[in-house]
Amino acid sequence: MRPASYQVIGDLLAVVWDDGHESYYPAEALRRACPCAACAGEPDLFGRMSAGPPPRYTPASFQLQSIISVGNYALQPNWGDGHSYGMWTHDSLRAFCPCGECGGK
Repeated sequence: MRPASYQVIGDLLAVVWDDGHESYYPAEALRRACPCAACAGEPDLFGRMSAGPPPRYTPASFQLQSIISVGNYALQPNWGDGHSYGMWTHDSLRAFCPCGECGGK
């Protein structure tokens, strides 16, 4: 599953998938679910999750400045507060689709 196209529209990330499905992701939901190690934590050598302090959000934290395609497997949002570490794999982004058809996750 790959995005055929994507675009920031106001406070949404709109993605049209190669199967024709359209997903509209609220920017705030994407940022709060950021998969980077600083936001979500990362496993240590023994598989235990280790995380730092919770992120401190500002209004700029939820403003999508741009989206960068990473290889053939991920999209990387760049946020108004300078955060640009989280990469959403195509599979994880599709699984996060909030529409009723996909389960509203």
